[in-house]
Amino acid sequence: MGLLDAILGRSKPVRPDLDQLFAVPSAALTLQAATGFTPTGRGSVCFAGVEGGGFARLQEDVRELLDADTERGGVPVEFSRDAYGYTWLLATHPADDTAGLVNDLHAVNTMLQDGGFGPHLLCSLIGFRDAEGRALALVYLYKRGTFYPFAPLPGDTEKRDNQLELQVRGGLGDDLRVEKDLSRWFPVWGAPGL
Repeated sequence: MGLLDAILGRSKPVRPDLDQLFAVPSAALTLQAATGFTPTGRGSVCFAGVEGGGFARLQEDVRELLDADTERGGVPVEFSRDAYGYTWLLATHPADDTAGLVNDLHAVNTMLQDGGFGPHLLCSLIGFRDAEGRALALVYLYKRGTFYPFAPLPGDTEKRDNQLELQVRGGLGDDLRVEKDLSRWFPVWGAPGL
């Protein structure tokens, strides 16, 4: 960062640290003990789609890599598009295999980054539920290198359980790099994996 950047209050963006995802399995244990939320075995990666053969080949490579275990009972990955035009990849594992799910999400992020599509990555999320059926996601912001909790209220209302989100933040502060700027805790309504 140069002198002019310091004077104008600009800062360099945080370099993404995809290895932060590997902290999720231990954070899941903390989350379960603190709030009763357990992993669902579902997680997703969101990215801005790109037209062209290079991106289509990379998407097929991702599918081939993650679907390699379907003959042994694994669930194939699913691709979908949301109302805003973003592409979501949904990976599913047994609920007790958070480490395997995180490995798959990390592999997708890494392949996109190494393929030159890192700037198109938006977030990854890992889904959780409690005994009452409430949903919660730990969302990893690729460009910030941080996590935040997202807790939609049940039903079709697009409202969040802010109290639960703050409770989760307090419980996970030592396990994950939690995003401090609450304005960056974007809602991910209808995200696959929730």
